[in-house]
Amino acid sequence: MDKRTRVTQALMDDAPKIARVVIDAALAGDVQAAGLVLSRVAPALRAQTERVEFDFDATAPVAQQVEAVLQAIAGGKVAPDVGKQIIEAIGALSAVRAVDELEKRLQALEDKQ
Repeated sequence: MDKRTRVTQALMDDAPKIARVVIDAALAGDVQAAGLVLSRVAPALRAQTERVEFDFDATAPVAQQVEAVLQAIAGGKVAPDVGKQIIEAIGALSAVRAVDELEKRLQALEDKQ
């Protein structure tokens, strides 16, 4: 058994005792211990975004779509972080559309031959 395995095994053997000490400290009012216990037990809260509505034309050219999002951000209809997510989604969709268009063109060229 190598050194790393022995150390890991020793830690695993003592883990229940260590956990008990930390839990007892948390119960006794140790805020740092309580934070450690809670971080392992309770999942971290995820940010929840609210639904937004604004004029948007998904068929418009990409630049116009991004401009619409920026105007919605400037007008207070969309939070900046949500606007960023929307713009990133527009970019991803644009990339997918570009690949789709290239595939169509390639297929058209192959069909001509």
